[in-house]
Amino acid sequence: MTKPITAPRPNRTLSPGGVLVWRIVQALVWLIGMSIFICLIFYPKVGLIALWNVLIPVAPALLVVEGGLWRNVCPLAIINLFPRHLNLSKKKIMSASLQAKLQLVAIIALFIIVPLRHLIFNTNGEATAILLFTATVVSVSMGFVYDWKSGWCNSLCPVHPVEKLYGGNTLFSMPNAHCDQCINCSVPCPDSTPNLHPSSSKKTVYNHFSGLLTIGGLPGFIWGYFQVPDQSGAINYQNLFTDFEMPVLGLCITLGLYLLLKRLVNKKSERALINCFAAAGVSCYYWFRIPALLGFSKFSNDVVLLNLKNTVPQWSIFIITVLTTLFFFWWLVFRKRNHKSWVIRPEFAKEAKHNKVLKVSLQQGS
Repeated sequence: MTKPITAPRPNRTLSPGGVLVWRIVQALVWLIGMSIFICLIFYPKVGLIALWNVLIPVAPALLVVEGGLWRNVCPLAIINLFPRHLNLSKKKIMSASLQAKLQLVAIIALFIIVPLRHLIFNTNGEATAILLFTATVVSVSMGFVYDWKSGWCNSLCPVHPVEKLYGGNTLFSMPNAHCDQCINCSVPCPDSTPNLHPSSSKKTVYNHFSGLLTIGGLPGFIWGYFQVPDQSGAINYQNLFTDFEMPVLGLCITLGLYLLLKRLVNKKSERALINCFAAAGVSCYYWFRIPALLGFSKFSNDVVLLNLKNTVPQWSIFIITVLTTLFFFWWLVFRKRNHKSWVIRPEFAKEAKHNKVLKVSLQQGS
């Protein structure tokens, strides 16, 4: 816990005081997360607003601009890595094949959980608390078995596909506030690979499918989610169909469009296409979310964070959404690639360095 952590400048490490600052920040963020969890159980209205109308709306923009900050302070990552920091983990390295399968499971889990917000999680504090508790148990359990971030953050976390899609042009590289050495637990490492995107790894068919679903499917899925109002009453087949119909339809449409355009563009332009779909996804989210939070939703039962409907004209909200769209397209599509990773890779552990050199030598020999 007190080992120096690599800082953004070459050959410089954070002092023990710098490490302590990160630990304090992580503890504060974790306490915020725990407070939301407690509120979901005992004060569900407060907890639901704090989670779905404050924390979640901030997250996509944070992932776009500075994904490394979120990777350093995510409450579930802190829980997942706690056994490793206390030297309680078995420190197993997850195989690339298993990691690819879990990444596919993660994006499918995201596509299942999000529509269920309309039916359960947006209005039921206890159900949302159970969801978070389940994720926490799975996260910490994997931390006891697998080394560093390979067991949860880089594989099974449902937010990770979104991180990879939105975080391809981060503002600058943060110091790594978790890993004090690199043991090649994930290749490519999502934290230290510049300009990462969901198709960066195509080792297996699972990597290929998870990349396609994330890039092509997410924009339409987001659009479809915002076409459905929150529901109340019993959970039945009809309600489930209503919840999933539009998100799945939107997913299929944009996925088909992506596959078509992918065949038409050359390899050099493929990254630009990915960036366009990433910008479309995050822009679509805020196009609908900002008006809803400010009282301009088309659904009367949407929870409002700050009701400005009788204070400002609707065209002013339209201008805000247009400006956010322009910003995200500029940031992700037109802004120059800066070749920055989310965080700075720490020094390789001796065994990891040896394995890397051996691998390069074998490749050159062949």
